[in-house]
Amino acid sequence: MDSRSGKFAGDNPFDLAQIWLDEAGKTEPNDPNAMALSTVDADGLPNVRMVLLKAIEPDAFVFYTNYDSAKAGELDGAGKAAFVMHWKSLRRQIRVRGLAERGDPEDADAYFATRSLKSRLGAWASKQSRPLSSRAALMAEVAKVTATKGTNPPRPPFWGGFRIKPLEIEFWADGEFRLHDRFVWRRASFDETWSITRLNP
Repeated sequence: MDSRSGKFAGDNPFDLAQIWLDEAGKTEPNDPNAMALSTVDADGLPNVRMVLLKAIEPDAFVFYTNYDSAKAGELDGAGKAAFVMHWKSLRRQIRVRGLAERGDPEDADAYFATRSLKSRLGAWASKQSRPLSSRAALMAEVAKVTATKGTNPPRPPFWGGFRIKPLEIEFWADGEFRLHDRFVWRRASFDETWSITRLNP
């Protein structure tokens, strides 16, 4: 394998992912932390949707959601997930595959408290992924929650974080004539060291 340098330099993939995310924050017009999260249902049918990455921890990528949602049910059921982050302005992407687990309630409390009041009330009002008769019905539920929860609503018990602990992380950068640069970090288990391989484009 040839040596990694420039945008691929570093010995820790989580640090490298944070560097790329920080760089994207300076160039992406909207939601540089957006990621396409892929899960699988009980029948093995895949599902994908956009969510927002909220933290890169020393061993995991963290996002938050309604635990009664379809995505949460699929994550709890399979215990596995994948996601991709793509930044058109940088012409780069990161792909992650690994195991998923619910995050700590204390971390969810802390993050929930930083959200805007309307977002916190919306988390209480939305029965995510379930049928909704009309937008008016949703807004009526928001009004009801606003009246009962006040100006400092606590985190709903059905809302919290997920941690995706990767077994594979791929860093991809666009190259001329589609001769892209790709490096994949792999490990068979969390207590093993990473192996790093350059891949063909």
